Amino acid sequence: MAQHFGPENARLTIRTGRTGGAAKAGHDLLIEVGSWEATLDLEAQPALTLTADSRSFRVIEGTGGIKSLTDDDRASIRKTIDEEVLKGSPIEFRSGGVQPGPDGRRVVVDGDLELRGARRPVKFELALGEDRVSAEATIRQTEFGIKPYSTLFGALKVADEVRIAVEAQASL
Repeated sequence: MAQHFGPENARLTIRTGRTGGAAKAGHDLLIEVGSWEATLDLEAQPALTLTADSRSFRVIEGTGGIKSLTDDDRASIRKTIDEEVLKGSPIEFRSGGVQPGPDGRRVVVDGDLELRGARRPVKFELALGEDRVSAEATIRQTEFGIKPYSTLFGALKVADEVRIAVEAQASL
């Protein structure tokens, strides 16, 4: 039986880091995706699909930095992501293989992630609990043709590696 996930029963987040000579001035961000859906089917033809609207990102928190993020900062970051980084492009993941792990509590998923028009392979593990599913994957923005955002003449940059996580309530 296929399980369906989205903001009503799961959380999809993105974590960014910072680099550069002025990294102390910036923030590590936790971003939540507000509009997305996924389907996980572990039956005869195991598969995982996910689509997300990159315009639905919102900054939940910013850690580090010289000062706390304001609501205006959060709005500005969201606008930058939409207009300069992801340019409003859809995000899609389609599994090519879903293999149960030896312990029965993990599933190895590999497939293709499409981000800003570039499709690249991604592999990660799903952890299957009694009533929840979770996964984490790390991607490099540059592998998708995205130049990590920078400011202060390049002295402060968003790190190339971005961590994507999902946590969901599920009865598998």
